[in-house]
Amino acid sequence: MADEEELEMLRKRRLQQLQQRMAIEEAEEGQRQEDLVAAQRQQMLRRFLTPEARERLARIKMARPEYAGAVEQQLLNLSTRMSKEERIDDVTLKKILHRIMPKKREIKIERR
Repeated sequence: MADEEELEMLRKRRLQQLQQRMAIEEAEEGQRQEDLVAAQRQQMLRRFLTPEARERLARIKMARPEYAGAVEQQLLNLSTRMSKEERIDDVTLKKILHRIMPKKREIKIERR
């Protein structure tokens, strides 16, 4: 009887270890997929952006990371409609930024 209980405990422990290992492997695979997609996005952006536009996009990522994803998505959508010879320049990127980024609000403080 004790041997059966011990054997059952070992089976449960082994099953738990296998489940943990599977969860870790799935998480690693998901991370690899995300890295691959990010690398593909960067490659497409590098192909369609001029050096000046790439520099501006890099500055946007540093200053406003919350808008960088939306800007990149707009650029990728635009690049799918372009021919392979066309490139997105800095002026076009500025126009996209003006559409995406909110207008600056002025806050005035009046003292009485």
